[in-house]
Amino acid sequence: MSLDTVVEDIREEAHARAEDIRSEGETRAEEIESAAREDADEIIADAEAEVESEIEQLREQRLSSAKLEAKQKRLEARRDALAEVRDAVEDELAALEGDTREALTRDLLEAATVEFDEGDDVNVYGRSDDEEVLESILEEYDGYQYAGGYDCLGGVVVESDQSRVRVNNTFDSVLEDVWEDNLQEISNRLFEQ
Repeated sequence: MSLDTVVEDIREEAHARAEDIRSEGETRAEEIESAAREDADEIIADAEAEVESEIEQLREQRLSSAKLEAKQKRLEARRDALAEVRDAVEDELAALEGDTREALTRDLLEAATVEFDEGDDVNVYGRSDDEEVLESILEEYDGYQYAGGYDCLGGVVVESDQSRVRVNNTFDSVLEDVWEDNLQEISNRLFEQ
């Protein structure tokens, strides 16, 4: 064997070995590239799912916030409407005149008298505009006297030092009781659903 043949054999063997290494490298590179593509696809899918989840969560938060805001506005509108109705009722009570005002005032005073003993000195307060009506009514009650004005829509506040009792039978207090007792029904009628 000549030196040239040995060199040629080594060269062929080196080429074959190089070809094997290159082939193995390409296979390994393809495997790495394929694994990287799969990882990248998985990362993209996870990121897309996360973004979709965040979008859905944000949408739900905004929808929930919008619903809450709408509910608050409805409640505010209802409160305003109820306040308007209450103001209208107060205006009508304040505007009552004549026999109707006198009859209501008389009934409220009569209801208060059961709290006082006979012989008590009883002071009766009422709306300043009702002084004449009250003095006229009080002529029928022994020991009862008009004691001055009281800031109210009408009716009476009755008190006695002897029995240490004070009865508030004003239109305002009656309206407050009726309003509280019937607020749900009033609301249902105004805002039938």
